[in-house]
Amino acid sequence: MRVTNTADTWWKNAVLYCLDIETFLDHNDDGIGDLAGLARRIDYLAELGVTCIWLMPFYPTPDRDDGYDITDFYGVDPRLGDHGRVVEVIRMAHDRGLRVIADLVINHTSDQHPWFKAARRSKDNPFRDYYVWRSTTPPDTSDEVVFPDKEDSIWELDDKTGEWYLHHFYKHQPDLNWANEQVREEILRVMDFWIQMGLDGFRVDAVPFIFEDVETLDNREDVPADPHQFLKELRAFLNRRRGDAIMLGEVNVPHEDQYEYFGAEAGDELTMMFDFIGMQNFYLSMARGDARPLIKALLDRPEIHPDNQWANFLRNHDELTLDKLSDEERQEVFDAFGPDPDVQIYDRGLTLRLPTMLKRDPRRMRMAYSLLFSLPGTPTIYYGEEIGLGEDTSQDGRMAVRVPMQWTDGKNGGFSSAPPRKLVQPVLSDGQGPAQVNVAAQRRDPDSLFNFMHALITTRRTCPELGWGSFHVVEQELDQVLVHECRLEESSVFAVHNFSEEGCEIEFSLGRSRAGITVVDIFADKPVEADSRGRIKLALEAYDHKWLRLQPDEPLLP
Repeated sequence: MRVTNTADTWWKNAVLYCLDIETFLDHNDDGIGDLAGLARRIDYLAELGVTCIWLMPFYPTPDRDDGYDITDFYGVDPRLGDHGRVVEVIRMAHDRGLRVIADLVINHTSDQHPWFKAARRSKDNPFRDYYVWRSTTPPDTSDEVVFPDKEDSIWELDDKTGEWYLHHFYKHQPDLNWANEQVREEILRVMDFWIQMGLDGFRVDAVPFIFEDVETLDNREDVPADPHQFLKELRAFLNRRRGDAIMLGEVNVPHEDQYEYFGAEAGDELTMMFDFIGMQNFYLSMARGDARPLIKALLDRPEIHPDNQWANFLRNHDELTLDKLSDEERQEVFDAFGPDPDVQIYDRGLTLRLPTMLKRDPRRMRMAYSLLFSLPGTPTIYYGEEIGLGEDTSQDGRMAVRVPMQWTDGKNGGFSSAPPRKLVQPVLSDGQGPAQVNVAAQRRDPDSLFNFMHALITTRRTCPELGWGSFHVVEQELDQVLVHECRLEESSVFAVHNFSEEGCEIEFSLGRSRAGITVVDIFADKPVEADSRGRIKLALEAYDHKWLRLQPDEPLLP
């Protein structure tokens, strides 16, 4: 097997792990997780097998939106540590072969950011044009707000100057004006600063809203004709500063628009992009016990440039967004996984983590993660997924899933020694607390989810076909089963997943003769018989999953 250009395309075969520093581990016992605590858990992440840590915002903030309301793009929130602690975390990760990326929040700032404080002093302030303003009363924009239970417009009147400023998110998060060249230059300096501090790239927050802001100003002469030029500038700058750094974009838009955010044929905008459409159709397929919705979503993916990659996920730090499904499809998912209206948010998503949605059925959970790690692209997991961490639905909205990590069955789950009233978030209870779900116990249990995830991640890293290979759906007769192949030169991995609660038997073709080929069941570590025409027969249990490695009889290095 010959794989080229792997050194500077590390992200093709990476495993990403997203974590919120303030809920991961508290080192100084003030009830808030911190960078020093994270440094103590770098060895844990290396043991788990992930290869890239994605840090949610750690910058100074009033913390009205869990750190996504930033007052200093160059700073570190003093509750979490300082620049020295950031460098320590990055150095320790690099020493163990892990990369580190961080959130780049460039759609908006906090209204307490010095730029906005200056901008609202007067209409002729030099920072005024760092934000988007209008002098006339805005129309009804209630259908454009991101948080319809909190805001009723994307415009907010500033009493001092009598003009309205744009905010697609909360009113305390004014949108930056990307039509202003000075704003773009400021963001380039921010990127440069953190790259020099050792980061390996960025997860770029809320990318489509940057474009909407530009389109809001389409009557101005200084707005570029093509807002995608902004992303090209960022990617080109990043590549000049460090050729193997990445930009991973949060872009929940239709496929044709995703193709443009990648940079279309040139592939020169976002390096990677989350596959929201695939994720949503995964849950529809699980609800129906039918693989076809997910198959369609995967086949509808645009063909992207080799310098681009999909990032696959089942759950992240926000609500489970289901906005790309039809109303009827969304209701099917609600009925199957979150029928209680209290866990439904904005009529488009759920505040639950995967274990709760799947009723902690180990068969379904393991099938789901096996599928995640076998799909073409880069798997991304959210902290705690490796142990089946739950959620606290008493918390507001998306904060339900941002709960303290559970390390032991001791006080506060080993997250902190502070009194419970001081914790940044309450520790879980009601059957999903530290007594039932924690890292220490699962490490000792060979049949635990942690050890399954560890084995899955390790196996994924030995299968470069999944990161670099070409993707094909394999024909077979059963709608409840997905068989797909990822092929890289003379080697292939076939992944088989049963979405049904019923067992079945399937037959499919390897697409080539059996002569000179070995087929191995990777997890069972045993050969699989194929007939002379290269056809395989498999018996599958309910929610079964199998990975088959197809390679020449001559041994190959992974």
